[in-house]
Amino acid sequence: MGIRTPERPGLGSRRLGAVQVVFFVVAAAGPLLGVAGGVSATYASTGSAGVPLSFVLLAPVLGLFTVGYAAMSRYVTNAGAFYPYVSHGIGRSAGAGVSYVTVLAYSAIQFAIYGLFGLSVSTWLGAVFGLTVPWWAAALLMVLVVGACGVLRIDFNAKVLGVALGLEVAVLVVVDAALFAHPAGGAVSLAPLSWSSLFSAGAGAVFAFSIAVFLGFEGAATYGEECRDPRRTVGRATYVAIGLTAVLYIASSLAMAVATGPDHIVERAAAEGPGLLFGLGARHVGQAFADTAYLLFLTGQCAALLSFHNAVARYLFALGRDGLLPEVVGRTSKRTGAPIGGSLAQTTISAVVVSVFALAGRDPFADLFTWGGVTASTGVTIIMIAVSLSVIGFFRRFPDRETWWRRWGAPALAVVTLTAVLVLIVASLDVLVGPAGAIPLLRWGMPGALVVAGLVGFLRAEALRTRDPEVYAGIGGPLRDEDAQPQEAR
Repeated sequence: MGIRTPERPGLGSRRLGAVQVVFFVVAAAGPLLGVAGGVSATYASTGSAGVPLSFVLLAPVLGLFTVGYAAMSRYVTNAGAFYPYVSHGIGRSAGAGVSYVTVLAYSAIQFAIYGLFGLSVSTWLGAVFGLTVPWWAAALLMVLVVGACGVLRIDFNAKVLGVALGLEVAVLVVVDAALFAHPAGGAVSLAPLSWSSLFSAGAGAVFAFSIAVFLGFEGAATYGEECRDPRRTVGRATYVAIGLTAVLYIASSLAMAVATGPDHIVERAAAEGPGLLFGLGARHVGQAFADTAYLLFLTGQCAALLSFHNAVARYLFALGRDGLLPEVVGRTSKRTGAPIGGSLAQTTISAVVVSVFALAGRDPFADLFTWGGVTASTGVTIIMIAVSLSVIGFFRRFPDRETWWRRWGAPALAVVTLTAVLVLIVASLDVLVGPAGAIPLLRWGMPGALVVAGLVGFLRAEALRTRDPEVYAGIGGPLRDEDAQPQEAR
């Protein structure tokens, strides 16, 4: 079949069900982090009150992507998630290119959150205890904590994330209910859901920010090798993740606008930033609750960091196993089954990035958080387009396996709509990267790094094609359904 016959190393035993996978992917999206940080930043940076409508429109687009993504997961079970899909649907060299883009994109969002976490903790310690702690010290300590958790059993990590996620959701439900119960002007306004509130100046930037807030929902396939029933779990977990995060983001972003008044939400968000949600909570629920919510805002960042760390570690493991990176990153722990090589590599790289930004005197929010977030949202949008194209290519070789909607209809619509989102992101880079947008090298350097990463991965695979055809043949791994293997991707 052209697939390597030696036994391929795997991850831990199949410990995860759909609920645990939902914990990982929704924790990566970070509901409280997304609302307090992402939604506030979107209102402030874009000047648009139509943020809730952007979530209403984006959720179906992500749902279209998930139709093909879930169908593919029934045939390809691999910790590399996206790049095996592309390898089997378009070609192995293209899959290798996507693999490098994926590692860069997911690493970038993790670096971004380390910057925000360091700043948040430093600010909190100063306000509550009068301590002066540099942001990078808190960030580096968290790098070590996340790295230690990354080599533990996957089901332990799921329990930690489950508790953190449950508390975050509870906080948002309480705050949202209080805000809707106390609308500005005495009446709930649905103006932020109107077409005119969104499709005016700044609409492109709104969509770009909003898809960044959703980031993480698409990571379910990363845990396929550790799922008890990967044929069903990946798709179910992804649909649940989209539905849950969409409801939370729509309700919370609308509640914030209702409580401040649609005409004032932008100026309030610009003035108060993440503190807007907690200030509104303190006013309508109580200061003690708001203080507790802020602590959960911090722990939510910890949960997101752990979730992204686990995802990147598994990507690195898959690349090491397939020969696209050094073999050492493809090693697993004999005791826990965790991808210890990938986890240690990710911990080391994160520590280096935080240290470089600290030594350079860069701002953890305006620079590290913003640049990392833009790189990640751009990269993941590119990856989703590639995966949707791969679904079409994959099922062309055996169309009898899935319905027309799953193998062609939904993926084709996903390609069109996600390409439109990508165009909006690129067109809005000057807004998305803040002051750095005025510097062409920085403005285009971030998406340029993704292009370079993809090219390096592609060339690495082409070199393997010539020098080590057996290793090249193993890129992307075998199909799950051995009896229905299509003609090899070339």
